[in-house]
Amino acid sequence: MLLYYLDLAGVAVFAASGILATRDRELDWLGAIVVATLTAIGGGTLRDLLLDRHPIFWVVDTTYLLVIVASAVATMLYLQWRRAPGFAFQVADALGLALFALSGASLTLAAGFAPLIAVLMGTMTGVTGGILRDIITAHVPLILRREIYATAAIGGICGYLLLLWLGVPEETAFVVGIVLVAGLRVLGFRWGLHLPTLKGR
Repeated sequence: MLLYYLDLAGVAVFAASGILATRDRELDWLGAIVVATLTAIGGGTLRDLLLDRHPIFWVVDTTYLLVIVASAVATMLYLQWRRAPGFAFQVADALGLALFALSGASLTLAAGFAPLIAVLMGTMTGVTGGILRDIITAHVPLILRREIYATAAIGGICGYLLLLWLGVPEETAFVVGIVLVAGLRVLGFRWGLHLPTLKGR
């Protein structure tokens, strides 16, 4: 049940990040909601397709779509009256990345796949929605920039798996994994941390 509510929280914050990404793109409300929806369900849809989970999560449970629309509309209404803080997009994206990365890894483990597959699937679940959002809004996808992004997802998932291996309860390991992913992402854009770049002679 906790995983379900955290999954709903993930689609809510990713939907908000989709709206924030459209602020300077002059989209109408319907267009903005489309971007928010693709951002929120893109990663989970890819996860379900690759894991052969049918029907796809938002088809069988329309609560996800209702949460997405509610979050998108609430964010748009807020932006009509107030300016969002400069770091709002990064924080929303970090939370969405963390929640989806861990939910993807957890569902992959529950389906009986190996830990390595859980890392890959969780990372794809976390980053796919952001990639779709950035492409549609004509931004360079965050995963292609020098910022710590997919690396944060991988680090948090590995921490989650390590805690499970050490015998830590599932819910505790899950929450710690979320904190690790979001923390690494926030530290990355806050302090300009990044992996070494490839340079040729």
